[in-house]
Amino acid sequence: MSPANTTNAFGTSRVAAEPQQYGFGTLAIHAGAEPDPATGAVIPPLSLSTTFKQRAVGDFVYEYSRSDNPNRSNLEAAIAALEHAKHGFAFSSGSATTATVLNTLAPGSHVISVNDVYGGTHRYLNKVAHSMGVETTFVDLADVNNIRDAMRDNTRLVWIETPTNPTLRLVDIAAVSEIAHEAGLYVIVDNTFLSPYFQTPLDLGADVVVHSATKYLNGHSDVVMGVAATNSDALASKLRFLQNAIGAVPSPFDCYQAQRGLKTLHLRMRQHAENAQSVAEFLEASPLVDSVIYPGLESHPQHALAKRQMRGFGGMVSFRIKGDSSTADRFLQRTHLFTLAESLGGVESLAELPARMTHAGLAPEERHELGISDNLIRLSVGVEDGEDLVADIAQALQSAVAENKVRI
Repeated sequence: MSPANTTNAFGTSRVAAEPQQYGFGTLAIHAGAEPDPATGAVIPPLSLSTTFKQRAVGDFVYEYSRSDNPNRSNLEAAIAALEHAKHGFAFSSGSATTATVLNTLAPGSHVISVNDVYGGTHRYLNKVAHSMGVETTFVDLADVNNIRDAMRDNTRLVWIETPTNPTLRLVDIAAVSEIAHEAGLYVIVDNTFLSPYFQTPLDLGADVVVHSATKYLNGHSDVVMGVAATNSDALASKLRFLQNAIGAVPSPFDCYQAQRGLKTLHLRMRQHAENAQSVAEFLEASPLVDSVIYPGLESHPQHALAKRQMRGFGGMVSFRIKGDSSTADRFLQRTHLFTLAESLGGVESLAELPARMTHAGLAPEERHELGISDNLIRLSVGVEDGEDLVADIAQALQSAVAENKVRI
């Protein structure tokens, strides 16, 4: 739904209609959340109906919940406002979002993707899109000019993540967009790791921004969802058609939950970033750690790009523990506050081993090329008290390294 056209059964959102007048926190709380004019309810009610009464044949606000639903409309208006977009879309998962966006391509199309891409996206491009006649070339975009070498006559879009998962490499969105647009290509940016609070890719030239809303946008590890946003009317028309035709849409309850999560996004992201900075600085100073990857550290090779492109450095930290896979296993078993689990972006801190969890589907040689070693640990730093998180990492590091008798 467009923030410039937010009239629905629950009223018209003035904030969403004029997002440029308001700060991020104000938009997060008010966009798409006009009080119910019928009852005065400050929080728009949950609408579970699958179908809606028409005033006359073809005269309706809502028709059928796969096509649209009041709660989904509200959430989509909020997403569009936060991403500085005209159009917002919600899907049943981040993977469904990826699939729907890529379904805008005709068979015989070619995609250029950053090589260090989320494992699920890599799987979809290699296994599903490929079987539907869409080929993908995976490219190291540390040098954006590599896009030119990968272009073909049938190339249609460039897919990037920044920061990437799990090695937190950055891609210069503005530079990629300039090169891609010169050739008439669309640019899609997965903004999951930063959220619109820290990065708005559409402002940097991207055509579509996507998220796994399961992560930071919802922020409470209790909703699976994906979203997309764009300023392109042509792309929006295609995405709206496919959203309805494919039908991979979220439930009204999940939309209700996700919009509730959005209302505290600005508060949570500040604390995620503050805690992640503390954790990263501790790890970098530890003799029990080989290397630390966090864009907020001056040691990050793209720290200057991070400061230019991002408004904050996010809550994700990756590091290589001194030792091997056994050392990493031991660390993950000995933390008390960092839960061993996949996913990220919730209020609670999580830790995982990408080589054997989120990126296990990659071939060993692919993981090696991307720097996903057996001792690489990914942390999703939550919003607990920062000193408690640092203390938890300290004791787990000491225990893991000592027990494995690794020399330091």
